[in-house]
Amino acid sequence: MEDVSFLALLVHRGVLTQEEAEALVPEVERGRSLDQLLEERLGWAPARIKRLRRTRAGEIPEIPGYKVQERLGSGGTADVFRVREPKTGRTFALKVLNERATQDEKIRKAFIQEARLLERLEHPGLVKGHGVARSGTTYFSRLAWIDGQTLLEHLDDGRVFTEDEALRIALEVAEALAYLEREGIVHRDVKPGNIMLDRKGRAILIDLGFAAGGSDACAQGSAVGTVQYLSPEQARGGAAADCRSDIYSLGLSLFHIVVGRLPFESSDDREVLRMQVMQSLRAPELRGRRVSPLLQYFIAKMVAKDVEHRYQSWAELIQDVRANLAGRETLDSEKDARDASSARLRRRI
Repeated sequence: MEDVSFLALLVHRGVLTQEEAEALVPEVERGRSLDQLLEERLGWAPARIKRLRRTRAGEIPEIPGYKVQERLGSGGTADVFRVREPKTGRTFALKVLNERATQDEKIRKAFIQEARLLERLEHPGLVKGHGVARSGTTYFSRLAWIDGQTLLEHLDDGRVFTEDEALRIALEVAEALAYLEREGIVHRDVKPGNIMLDRKGRAILIDLGFAAGGSDACAQGSAVGTVQYLSPEQARGGAAADCRSDIYSLGLSLFHIVVGRLPFESSDDREVLRMQVMQSLRAPELRGRRVSPLLQYFIAKMVAKDVEHRYQSWAELIQDVRANLAGRETLDSEKDARDASSARLRRRI
């Protein structure tokens, strides 16, 4: 039945709870109008019900001044759409808070804080924010649209990055994170899904949803971030995160894009957290010839369990990676020169 399917969509989109929907199902199955039940039992206005029907429970947002072109991605609290602003002809990425998240004051405030942060910050390795607004009960932020894919999308498509590519990406992300640190911000959720590559191959951080500022910003509460990339101190919960926590997460991301798999894998998040705290990175791919000794060194130093054994600053990491990339370019240039010289010699013989 169409109304039962719509009820399921309302639950999926977080507009109704499972319990609320289950209480309505018997009457819908007996032929009662779902719209009438929503008015009588839940006090919903007819205009709201019509809007939810029209937008498939908010799957397709209606925001004055913007024409939705496509959905770019979905997360636990928000959906992102590519939109066109007819008035100016400009294209933006619109991040729209979903209805369930809108009802949570803490999530709503964090959404607004992230949008205002991105509006204030200016760095080529960070997506530019253009403010946050509300249309009716819909909260949304406007972001620069980036023509490209996340590293995670590239990995899902089967791409495995070369060492040079991976190190250049890590360098660009490290430079953006160093900028955030200078602004007093710890990212706390560095991962391939939060890093985009544009069509020119530039790496751009696109999400500051878990970012925090101040020396005590992370000093309380449970683990914050994405389980597979958490540093041991974050995984323990309650420990203050600093730039070295982000360095650890970037190291695991570097491992992922070079090796093509997650460093610590389990279907149980609690087991992954245990691995982050207790288990060293002993991947066979790092011991074979597939990964150079120097890249092994970078990854090992970035993901050391003891925070004091990691890189201690972004400047230290950036200097090492830049020097390595410059050395690779010099070796490549020397090889090209030798090859050209050999070719000329062969022509003379």
